[in-house]
Amino acid sequence: MNFLPSGICFYLSVAACWLTSRVDSSWWYMGTLGSQVMCDNVPGLVNKQRQLCRQHPRVMQAVGAGVKDWISECQHQFRSHRWNCNTAERDHTVFGKLLLRGSREAAFVYAISSAGMVHTLTRACSQGELDTCSCDPGKKGSSRDAKGSFDWGGCSDHVDHAIKFTQAFVDAKERKERDARALMNLHNNRAGRKAVKRFMTLECKCHGVSGSCSVRTCWLAMGDFRQTGDYLRKRYNSAVQVVMNRYGTGFTSAYRKFKKPAKNDLVYFEDSPDYCIWDHESGSVGTGGRVCNRTSRGADSCEVMCCGRGYDTSRVSRTSKCECKFHWCCAVHCRDCHEEVDIHTCKAQS
Repeated sequence: MNFLPSGICFYLSVAACWLTSRVDSSWWYMGTLGSQVMCDNVPGLVNKQRQLCRQHPRVMQAVGAGVKDWISECQHQFRSHRWNCNTAERDHTVFGKLLLRGSREAAFVYAISSAGMVHTLTRACSQGELDTCSCDPGKKGSSRDAKGSFDWGGCSDHVDHAIKFTQAFVDAKERKERDARALMNLHNNRAGRKAVKRFMTLECKCHGVSGSCSVRTCWLAMGDFRQTGDYLRKRYNSAVQVVMNRYGTGFTSAYRKFKKPAKNDLVYFEDSPDYCIWDHESGSVGTGGRVCNRTSRGADSCEVMCCGRGYDTSRVSRTSKCECKFHWCCAVHCRDCHEEVDIHTCKAQS
């Protein structure tokens, strides 16, 4: 598992630097508790979070079950990179020490975790799993789009309700701290929530003689979480390194030639480690033993992934489905094909 707040050194001016200490635990730990989430079993919750947890036990169960989904998406997005969103076993912080620093990896995890809660709760509301929400009650009557008028119908995903609850719960800890790292986390939390809403789409069903579509019934549907993950991954690539402004109320770019970060940008304070070797202080687990691609020229190449340490090659036998044919009606028959393949893994640090 994984997590991020702790100490972070940040500049308000060239000469001034403060280190803040944070409780190294998070609501992310709910993912290890699953449906057995109990408010008092989650270390590090502030009073506001614990209060919401006790008031909405079924919501918390949904959130706990949904943690694995956004962590899985994080690991998918970084599966071919030195940092692969790895989690720390039996660690209340979920991500160990890796995200204690205000790096762009920390920015991504805060954003996708906030987005993940919004997505989970929106889906739970629409599926009738929660007694505090259902479909969006505001989508009633008639409206218009580029194709003309339509009637609201079906079940519009109530994303605004999920955003409101997520903001109240997730941001509670950062609003209590109100230091530079808290402001960074709040910014990235908000960017994650907004990313889910970006992929809401209008879906419609036509009614009329011979499919003439003289009448349309429409509803707003949430996009697949992969769209949100892909979008936030691009935001990670273009994340803005920032420093606090002189008043301690917001950010400005760390480099004068760059513009002030926008609301959709991810922001970070500190440069990332190279993640090549195991390092207890930074929380890096290194890339020893990671599978690499010998013929690639990208981030998953053995040269890049292994940081120049070299790699070991082993031959393994694989079985896969092949020569699949469709048979009327209605089955697909395949053969089991066996092949010998070479697997390359990075050497450990010497």
